[in-house]
Amino acid sequence: MVRLDGKVAIITGAARGQGEATARLFAEAGARVVLTDRLELEGREVAASIGDAARFLAADISTEAAWARLVSETLAAFGRIDILVNNAAISDHHGVAELTKARLEALLAVNLVGPFLGMQAVLPQMLKVGGGSIVNISSVNGLRGTAGMVGYDAGKWALRGITKSMALEYGGRGIRVNSVHPGTIRTPMLDPDGTVDGELLTNMLRVAAGRLGEPIEVAQASLFLASDAASYINGAELAVDGGLSAGLVVPETIDATTRVCG
Repeated sequence: MVRLDGKVAIITGAARGQGEATARLFAEAGARVVLTDRLELEGREVAASIGDAARFLAADISTEAAWARLVSETLAAFGRIDILVNNAAISDHHGVAELTKARLEALLAVNLVGPFLGMQAVLPQMLKVGGGSIVNISSVNGLRGTAGMVGYDAGKWALRGITKSMALEYGGRGIRVNSVHPGTIRTPMLDPDGTVDGELLTNMLRVAAGRLGEPIEVAQASLFLASDAASYINGAELAVDGGLSAGLVVPETIDATTRVCG
């Protein structure tokens, strides 16, 4: 089993969904974890259920002050920082003509500025302990475009780019930076009201895996990249999307040869 014994991780957006699954898995793998989210009640409940290896801090990750406090309180609680998982994000469904400047700025504040500030904030501490691992949760939307999600796509593409730049800048100093690109995962972001018909959505997307992904499957990818098992992986992008970035499965009712050639 991949282990994180002796490591300390900060995980954003950890009150539910992928972030919660990641916090629980990291703790099971031996790490001490600091969870942060705007959802204070839910976040505190998750941390309490994990136990002494976890702390929760409510924070708005789009501000430098919040990150200064996160770093300070993580050091006070656990003495070091080895891992950062930039998971927090918000979604938006507006095309180019409909997306307002205010909405775009609010979206990028969480999805791009927040992760950037987090990377800046943890760098000095990672350098002090001789290295670390940063996992940026981008999206399959950071590998290709999606009509009607221009602001979300912009942020996820940019996060992918920052990942590569930082990997080049700090790889020689022991800090690895990689991105994970989830596809259609069964989280509150996808289905906030619990009303989405998963089977219908899967059929519509025609994902090769034939199903929606689960938060634990994204968490397992993050665990690998955060661990020493990925010691020679830097600046990479790992799609956890059931094959969505490879394309869509052609329904059996369509002649695939005709579709390709004609």
